[in-house]
Amino acid sequence: MSVKAAITAVGGYLPPNVVTNFDFEKMIDTTDEWITTRTGIKTRHLENDPNKATSDMATEAVKELLQKRKLDPTEIDLLIVATVTPDMMLPTTANIVCDNIGAKNAWSFDLTAACSGFLYALSVGSQFIETGKYKKIVIVGADMMSRIIDYTDRTTCVIFGDGAGAVLLEPNPEGYGVQDFILHSDGSGGKHLNLRAGGSKYPASFETVQNRMHYVYQEGQAVFKHAVVNMAEVSVKIMEKNGLKAEDIAWLVPHQANKRIIDSTAQRMGIGPEKIMMNIERYGNTTAGTLPLLLWDYEPQLKKGDKLIFAAFGGGFTWGSLYLTWAYDGSKN
Repeated sequence: MSVKAAITAVGGYLPPNVVTNFDFEKMIDTTDEWITTRTGIKTRHLENDPNKATSDMATEAVKELLQKRKLDPTEIDLLIVATVTPDMMLPTTANIVCDNIGAKNAWSFDLTAACSGFLYALSVGSQFIETGKYKKIVIVGADMMSRIIDYTDRTTCVIFGDGAGAVLLEPNPEGYGVQDFILHSDGSGGKHLNLRAGGSKYPASFETVQNRMHYVYQEGQAVFKHAVVNMAEVSVKIMEKNGLKAEDIAWLVPHQANKRIIDSTAQRMGIGPEKIMMNIERYGNTTAGTLPLLLWDYEPQLKKGDKLIFAAFGGGFTWGSLYLTWAYDGSKN
């Protein structure tokens, strides 16, 4: 049996500051009922310390992972951070995290694929394990969305939260771990969901700041339609490709953007609500952080051999699905 890249530990972090829908009622023209009905979100964690950045959240998530696995940071070969909110353009957030934890023997890089970032990074990292190149790889999904959200724009500000999750990948000779993945991207979707300024096309200037171009722009209806179709289709495709039926799957691990998108994906897959990992009500959309934070929350319920289907859709557009078999009993970790 070929060696697979298995998740052997999970860590997570959420800022302590919690913002409710009722808090937003005092800030913008919205209601708790409007937000809940359209998104499924009730609360989200937002970092209110101006001295904190994405690397701080990612560092805490990785530290918890190392503690659980009783792993010395010098044993890490590679660390990938999936994020759209890096601390700065350079050095990379991954580089900063490695320095923070003392991972002196690891090389690292950031990966940007919006809400699909963790899924992309998990797919990339698994290849280094399967080839035998590396033995211990940390994959982080972390975003401090509060830094790039316009809190006068009611269509976006209620959706997003801050948070970070991390997993450790190690070789598994029993065949547990990443089994398959299907990834897609379509740059034509960028007009519907983007953050225009801050790069080489629109470098920071008085005009870009005045025109609020450093905040996320989203056309909600267009993004919703693409997400509903593509996230469901790719999840069904990976089931068909691997001969999986709904009863074979222990858990659907879906990106937490909108409860209606999650429900639609599960319905297409034939999966009931009892098999859907969900924390959108408490955390909102933490972008690249959503998938590892789901694993962090549900780890005690995961059993060795469980078949998991990950699914995500993000700005750009980016989307994909990944099939993984769980490698350990989470209740014992």
